[in-house]
Amino acid sequence: MTDKIEKSDAEWRDALTPEQYRVLRRQGTEPAFTGAYWSNKDPGRYLCAGCGAELFGAQHKFDSGTGWPSFSQPMAEDAVETEQDMSHGMLRTEVHCARCGSHLGHVFLDGPKPTGQRFCINSVSLEFEPEE
Repeated sequence: MTDKIEKSDAEWRDALTPEQYRVLRRQGTEPAFTGAYWSNKDPGRYLCAGCGAELFGAQHKFDSGTGWPSFSQPMAEDAVETEQDMSHGMLRTEVHCARCGSHLGHVFLDGPKPTGQRFCINSVSLEFEPEE
């Protein structure tokens, strides 16, 4: 992972769309089955919409039936970081970009083998780069 990116709140507001700002910087979520990538099956890689860091590869994407892009693992162990999220009366594990700290979604332990993980990620938190 490269150096951490730090911006002021005003800089993030200027750099992101209002929906990206709401999700990436204010830990929002997009409604299920509405994001650009939940049903994308094209080969490629998924980058952080906040800073362009490589986060997930299409080879680890699977259809979880939840309506959000789901991945069994990140591209590299240090691509994402996690922390406990106790909002909305639930105990969950939040996933954020290790480089810029942007909120991506949550990880659950009900994914496919071999990892058993389901990284449930907001499409608006991602940019897709198709394989050439």
